Amino acid sequence: MTSKQRAYLRSLASTIQPIYQIGKSDITPEFTKGIDEALEARELIKISVLKNCMVEPKSLADTLAGRTKAEVVHVMGRKIVLYRASKNNPKIDLNKI
Repeated sequence: MTSKQRAYLRSLASTIQPIYQIGKSDITPEFTKGIDEALEARELIKISVLKNCMVEPKSLADTLAGRTKAEVVHVMGRKIVLYRASKNNPKIDLNKI
């Protein structure tokens, strides 16, 4: 992913609300499955890391990206933005950028 594509995705992510929260229970297989399904449906998602989570957000982002084959767009504070192109219904076209 190029820096222009990443900047474009960050601009799109600035308007969306987090759809998942990670707390003290960390990343469970069910949570990963939910993230995977959300990425297929939306392509770009935002996740909020709660203060009671003891793991660093950057580490969580890398773990989630690895398990879901997504790309980490941005980690700012306690917010994580992930992107993965949909296989069935692509909405965001990064090839034009």
